[in-house]
Amino acid sequence: MEKEKKKDFTSPEYYENRELSWLRFNGRVLGEARDKHIPLLERLKFVSITSSNLDEFFMVRVASLKDMVYANYKKRDIAGMTAREQLTAVNAATRELVELQYSTYNRSLLPLLNAEHIFIIDAFEELNEEQQTFVDRYFEESVYPVLTPMAVDASRPFPLIRNKTLNIAALLAKKKEKEKEKKSAKEAVEFATVQVPGVLPRLVEIPSACGEDRTFILLEQIIEKNIDKLFLNYRVLCAYPYRVMRNADMAIDEDETSDLLKEIQKQLKMRQWGEVIRLEVEEKIDRKLLRFLKEELKVAEEDIFKISGPIDLTYLMKMYGLSGCDHLRYRSYTPQRVPRIEPGKDLFEEIRGGDILLHHPYQTFDPVVDFIRRAAVDPDVLAIKQTLYRVSGNSPIIASLAQAAENGKQVSVLVELKARFDEENNIVWAKKLEQAGCHVIYGLVGLKTHSKIALVVRREEDGIRRYVHLGTGNYNDSTAKLYTDCGIFTCHEGIGEDATAVFNMLSGYSEPLSWNELALAPLWLRSKFLYLISRETKHALAGKPARIVAKMNSLCDGGIIAALYEASAAGVQIELIVRGICCLKVGIPGVSGTITVHSIVGNFLEHSRIFYFLNDGEEELYMGSADWMPRNLDRRVEILFPVLDERIKEQVKHILDVELADNTKAHVLGPDGNYEKIDKRGKVLVNSQEQFCGEAVSAVPREDHVYRERVFVPEEAVE
Repeated sequence: MEKEKKKDFTSPEYYENRELSWLRFNGRVLGEARDKHIPLLERLKFVSITSSNLDEFFMVRVASLKDMVYANYKKRDIAGMTAREQLTAVNAATRELVELQYSTYNRSLLPLLNAEHIFIIDAFEELNEEQQTFVDRYFEESVYPVLTPMAVDASRPFPLIRNKTLNIAALLAKKKEKEKEKKSAKEAVEFATVQVPGVLPRLVEIPSACGEDRTFILLEQIIEKNIDKLFLNYRVLCAYPYRVMRNADMAIDEDETSDLLKEIQKQLKMRQWGEVIRLEVEEKIDRKLLRFLKEELKVAEEDIFKISGPIDLTYLMKMYGLSGCDHLRYRSYTPQRVPRIEPGKDLFEEIRGGDILLHHPYQTFDPVVDFIRRAAVDPDVLAIKQTLYRVSGNSPIIASLAQAAENGKQVSVLVELKARFDEENNIVWAKKLEQAGCHVIYGLVGLKTHSKIALVVRREEDGIRRYVHLGTGNYNDSTAKLYTDCGIFTCHEGIGEDATAVFNMLSGYSEPLSWNELALAPLWLRSKFLYLISRETKHALAGKPARIVAKMNSLCDGGIIAALYEASAAGVQIELIVRGICCLKVGIPGVSGTITVHSIVGNFLEHSRIFYFLNDGEEELYMGSADWMPRNLDRRVEILFPVLDERIKEQVKHILDVELADNTKAHVLGPDGNYEKIDKRGKVLVNSQEQFCGEAVSAVPREDHVYRERVFVPEEAVE
C-alpha cells in the first residue's frame, strides 16, 4: 500500500484572501446594525462604523492594490490571487456590502426612527412653510458666509477636491436678458463645485410640524436648496453631492531621507493630492455632470459608487448623543477600579507586593496614567522610558512625561511618527516633549515601533529597582475606555533588565547577547511563536494532550498558519479568537479539522492579544502587542511578555474561557468561509463583555460601584 502523500500546508487553496476576509469582518460589524435586539441608536452607530471602516480600507488597502497593479506587480498572495484579481473581487464584495448597508438604513432604520418621532428630511418638498423659512434663514446667517463656490472655466482650473470631504457639483447656464437670445443661442453649460463646510454641523435640527417630533435636515440639502444664491447670474440646471477617496498610503524612502520628521510632514501635505481611488455620487446624478467629474478627477468607471441615500453615513454617529433618547441606547459603563490597587496607597509598593493584571475597559486605565504621573514627581525616580504609538488628544501621560523632564529626571520617549492617520498628532506631541527636555526618538528606520512598554527606574533602600508596565494596547486614556486590552505591572528583575535592553536598542545600537523573559519582533518573535506551536505538535504526535488558544485582532501570516495546519494535522486542539482578518480556513480534513475560529463583535472593540499553550501540563501564557501578521512579526518592533504569576495565569485563562463560551456576540467561522452566530436555543446565554463588566463590579466594595450597564465602541482600530 502506497504511503499517503504529505500535504502541502502552504497551498493557496487552504488560505483566504486578506482583503476579502476584512470585508467579511466589516459585514459582521454591519450585522450588529441589523440586529433587532440592539437599541436603535446603537444600530445607527454600527452603520456609521461600517462607513468609517470602509473609508480607511479604501485609502490604504485598495490604494496599495492599485499601486501594485500600476507597478505591474505579479506576485500572488497566499490565497493565490494577483493584485488585479483582488481588486476585482474587492470591488464586487464592496458593492454588495454598500448595497446592504443602505438597504438597512433606508428600509429598517429610518422607519424605526420615524416610529420614534425622529425624522430626517429627504426632499425639499417635505418641508412645510415654517421649515422652509427656517432653512433659508439658517443658510443666510450661518452657512452662506462660510461657503466658497468654485467655478471651472478657461481661467479657473478644476480645484483640489480634498480627501473625504463632501462637495456639491452643479451645472450652470448663464441667464439671458432677452427672450429672443434664449431661443436662438445654444445654451452654454458651465461647471461649479462647492465644499460642504466641515466646520458646521452636518445634521441640523429644524422646527417640527408636531410638538413631540424631532426633525432634522442634512447640511448639504440646505446648500442644495439655496445654491442659486451662490451663482446670481446663472441658472442652476442641477446640483448633486459627491465625495472622493484618495490614496493615503504614504511612500517614504527612509534610507534616503535625512530627517524623518520633515519627510513625514511633507508626505502629509501630499496626501490631499493622492490619486482618487473612489468616487461616491448620488444615485440619480445627472449623466453630463457625472461624466465631467469622471474626466476631471480621472476616475475609472469601476471606481464610481452610486449611492441610494446620503453620501457618507458616518454622520449617524452624531445621532447617538440625541438628548431625550436614553431609551434608544445602552446605558453607559464606567470602568471599575483594579481590586489589587487600593485607593490612596503607594503604587510602587503595591507592585512590589506582586504582579498586577489590568483588564481594560472593565477596569480603569487610571493606574497606568497614575504610574507615569507619580513617577514624574517622585524624588526617588531617576528615569522614565516609554514607547508611544497612539495617544489621546489631551494626553495626561504626555503632560506627566514633560513634567518629569522639567523636574530633572531622565526621560526617553519613542514617539512613532509613522502611526497611520496619527502622524500629525504624534508630531505635535514629539515637539512638545522635546521642548520640555525629553529625549525623543522618532521611530526606527524601516520599522514601526508598535510595542507598549513603560519603564520607571527608582532608587530604593536596597538599590535600584525597575518598575515596568507592559500592555496589549496603546497608551491612550480615551480608547482605553472602549477597547478591550490587558496589561501587567511588574518589578520582576528579569523583565526589568529586558526592558532596559529594549530602550537601549531603540535609542542606540546596543543589542544584548541574551534575553531573560521578553521576545521581540522583528528579532525573534516569529521563531518564538513557531517554536511554541511546534512544541504542541510534538506533544500531540507523542500522544500527549496538546492545546493552543490564541486571541488577536488579525491572522494572516502564511508561516504561522502553515504551522497551525501542521499542528492540527497532528491532533492539536486549536481555538482561535480573531476579531478581524483571518486568512486561515477551518474544517479541511487532514489540515484544519481541529481548529475553530471565533470572532466577537460587541459593544467594546476586542483588541487584546493573548496566547496560551498547554505544554504537556506545564501551561505557558503570553500577552503582547503583536497580531499574527507579517507586518507585526517582520516590520515592527513588538514585545511578547510571559504571564509568570500563577494567580494572574488563572485570571487570563478565565478571560479566554469566557470568550470561547460567548454565544451572544461571537461569530463562528464555517468551512464555507462564512461566519455565523451561534444557535442559542436551549442554552444559557453568555455575553463575554457583559460578564466581564459584572465581574469587575462584583470585585470591588459596593460603595465603589459605578456600573450602569453597557457602552458602545465608536470606531475600528486603525492598527
